[in-house]
Amino acid sequence: MYTTLISAPQLQSLQASGAPLMVFDCSFDLAQPHAGAQQYAAAHIPGAVYANLDTDLSAPHGAPGKSGTVIAATDQGLPASGGRHPLPSRQRFAEWLSSVGFANDMQAVVYDRNGANYCGRLWWMLQWAGHDAVAVLDGGLQAWQAAGGEVTGREEPTHFQSNFVLGAERVQLVVTDTVLARLGDAGQTVIDARAAPRYRGEVEPLDPVAGHIPGALNRPFSQNIGADGRFKPAAQLREEFDALLAGRDPAGVVHQCGSGVSAVPNLLAMRIAGFAPTGLYAGSWSEWCSNPARPVERG
Repeated sequence: MYTTLISAPQLQSLQASGAPLMVFDCSFDLAQPHAGAQQYAAAHIPGAVYANLDTDLSAPHGAPGKSGTVIAATDQGLPASGGRHPLPSRQRFAEWLSSVGFANDMQAVVYDRNGANYCGRLWWMLQWAGHDAVAVLDGGLQAWQAAGGEVTGREEPTHFQSNFVLGAERVQLVVTDTVLARLGDAGQTVIDARAAPRYRGEVEPLDPVAGHIPGALNRPFSQNIGADGRFKPAAQLREEFDALLAGRDPAGVVHQCGSGVSAVPNLLAMRIAGFAPTGLYAGSWSEWCSNPARPVERG
């Protein structure tokens, strides 16, 4: 079972073994929301299912989320977070997994061609649904092709409906009210994964307010990826996060970004580095800044 990263050769071996497996292509582009599906249609790992950030891995845009309480698994309607990419309820997500034929006995492998920016969302959501056997293809589609992996532009056959059963959550979903209540608490450390100019509030291309959550540290998600396009070695990631935290308790880390998507590479990197699981504030800056009563810091 792979639970963090899987290499291209490891995936090739897994495919050859005949083990229950489903591969997901999560390629996306925030500036051109249809580009990911087009890229998938042009070239993807044979058999891969396309997972669209906007329509499969998020609740409908504009749907009201609850920021004060975590949505129960039985809730069919309300999303589990707010922000630009609100999490669907766990039940809605399970229904989508079932619709594409994903079953509880399968190993999931997720990839994109965007530096693990988008596939991490599905990696995290599957664990949120109680599924351990999910791994990110290290280096993405580029590493797959460099290892001699085949790609195809064919239309994939649909899968039979499955019955994915939700399990206990294996990751921590943090909500706005919790982050707000613990501002200034030494037991909470917010790490913001956005680019430094957005974190400082110098530019804001996507959300109505510029700046960051008071006290948040900044580590752009791209810093986890080495020159070869793969995640940096575990020891290097450990050293970098230790330096960033500067003595703060890693157990109190809460990751955020603009809409809860690009925060996940930081969360995954800490897991690779050997830290205990950390929290994800899925609503992130887009939910935080939607209420002018919440404090904003710049600089």
